[in-house]
Amino acid sequence: MPVPLRAITVFHAVARAGSITRAAEELGVTPSAVSQQIQTLEVGLGTALIGKVGRTIVLTEAGERYFEMIGGGIDQIMEATQRIQGFRTVTTLTVRATPSLSTKWLLPRLAGFIDAHPDIELRLDGTNEPTAFQKESVDLEIRHGTGGWPGLYAEGLVEESFRPVCAPALAASGSLAPDDLPRHRLIHSVKSQVQWAHWFKLAGVTPAARWRRLLFDRSHMAIDAAARGFGIALESDLMMGGDLQAGRLVCPVETPPRVTLVTQWVTCPPDHLRHRKVRVFLDWIRQERDAWAGERARIV
Repeated sequence: MPVPLRAITVFHAVARAGSITRAAEELGVTPSAVSQQIQTLEVGLGTALIGKVGRTIVLTEAGERYFEMIGGGIDQIMEATQRIQGFRTVTTLTVRATPSLSTKWLLPRLAGFIDAHPDIELRLDGTNEPTAFQKESVDLEIRHGTGGWPGLYAEGLVEESFRPVCAPALAASGSLAPDDLPRHRLIHSVKSQVQWAHWFKLAGVTPAARWRRLLFDRSHMAIDAAARGFGIALESDLMMGGDLQAGRLVCPVETPPRVTLVTQWVTCPPDHLRHRKVRVFLDWIRQERDAWAGERARIV
């Protein structure tokens, strides 16, 4: 029996959203209407495409293969339709990133992306919670971690350099030796992959068993606290580059140990890379990353 094109596009929406309810909202119909279209498609194809695990829907093996085969074609149809309409249709791109990266690095640069892509409505979701892509309507995540998440495309954003920083009123640039630091209040980003104990070991310093501490669970708060003169923070130049360039922060150690690490990763399911909105955002963030890396040599 012929399979209605409407049923195929409804299945594509459900598979992409990972939810019948969310797909129904996107399509402007009821969940029961979506379920009926899926049933029509399954009867026409002679195989089950969607199953349930508890309250969560999952694609069957046949459903995954079918979604993979039709995905590119449906995306091309949608893009062609938008071009004929003069891009009057707004496409929403949802990007999830940590609050610190969102505030300190992404937000100051977003104007360029927004101006270059007026057809894309950007939603920036600032949270540390990792995305469950099968359950959430998130297109792309910039995830804090060590990389290597099974089943996800992961691209390191940039190699970061970690160094001590403080307000210039607390200590001038290059005015302290590494073993001077334990005498000051040290600001800790408790979720950072680079901690003071590791830095002191690299610097050949054995601090006292106890020292004055101020702890934050967000890097942007630790950076702002250091800029206000509360103490000395150990932070990434990716997060605090703007504060260093503006002179709100300086590195009080003349030759600090070199500590470099990739902690931010652009991630998504591989099939999301087919979507034009994801590809253009990836191209943009790579350009911004490269431009920032070129400027980094001038950060004092």
